[in-house]
Amino acid sequence: MVRAAVLPSIGSPLEVTEIELPEPGPGQVRVRLAAAGVCHSDLSLSNGTMRVPVPAVLGHEGAGTVVSVGEGVTSVAPGDGVVLNWAPSCGSCHPCSLGEVWLCVNALTGAGAVYARTSAGTELHPGLNVAAFAEETVVAENCLLPLPEGIPLTEAALLGCAVLTGYGAVHHSAKVREGETVAVFGVGGVGLATLQSARIAGASRIVAVDASPAKEELARRAGATDFVVASETTAKDVRKLTGGNGVDVAVECVGRAVTIRTAWESTRRGGRTTVVGIGGKDQQVSFNALEIFHWGRTLSGCVYGNSDPARDLPVLAEHVRAGRLDLGALVSERIGLDGIPAAFDNMLAGKGGRALVVF
Repeated sequence: MVRAAVLPSIGSPLEVTEIELPEPGPGQVRVRLAAAGVCHSDLSLSNGTMRVPVPAVLGHEGAGTVVSVGEGVTSVAPGDGVVLNWAPSCGSCHPCSLGEVWLCVNALTGAGAVYARTSAGTELHPGLNVAAFAEETVVAENCLLPLPEGIPLTEAALLGCAVLTGYGAVHHSAKVREGETVAVFGVGGVGLATLQSARIAGASRIVAVDASPAKEELARRAGATDFVVASETTAKDVRKLTGGNGVDVAVECVGRAVTIRTAWESTRRGGRTTVVGIGGKDQQVSFNALEIFHWGRTLSGCVYGNSDPARDLPVLAEHVRAGRLDLGALVSERIGLDGIPAAFDNMLAGKGGRALVVF
């Protein structure tokens, strides 16, 4: 039996309880978690903005140590450090055949399976495949990436979502070039990773935008050269910082219609806006035909940073080892499983960066 944070039903509070994990079957691996990040996507799953089968153990950003492996597993062995990959690609669907593995149509197939039971026998699903809000989990072999050498196991959890997403938004989706100006909307865990990634890309000016003035210090430590408190004049404020033109690139990490629209308006004529934040179906963004023509801006979605984890994780690890990427700077608090509901409340209130569950 291991402790886990269980979502009984959509909209219900998480319940920290003991669950029973089976031994790993063929192609499966049992992992003892070292840490798991509390991502806004977990909140979206709990409140129904994104749907998964329930009851479920949430948590998709994690790292840990292999405990045991099932028949046929060859890529990892007991004692290995691993990073969880919540969106493994199948390699055979149409997006995968195009090399766009982040759009794999079969990536979340495992989320519909039953992977564990409560002490009362209730069947549990593994959230986004990996069920990281637990002391231990059992996952498919393709949901694991070997821990790169020289990366602390606890902070490595952040590589599984926040950093891959933020880094990919800058380097793969927006394709920020050295000397360009960048605005990042939303200074949470992904936003902080995006700020660091913009600095790594050589952006000349990096504007952080958030509704909370208290996040300015976090933003500047991550690489922001300027900080704007979100208001009705945000787009004008950002353009003013760039000689009235607007930034070359805006990255939206909130997932709200008004923020997406503001990010778009903050870019220069011909600029690029990348939307990372996950919003609900009720968040409608509108544009008129004339402004689309006149401004010549590009608006694009971004899934998981348009990243290939197997390709990008070694690159991120090299940035960490070289001191260019500071994983610890993304963490605003370290908590236990019981602290996840409060971390959800903080996200709703716009407080802090990434809360990290440390086991």
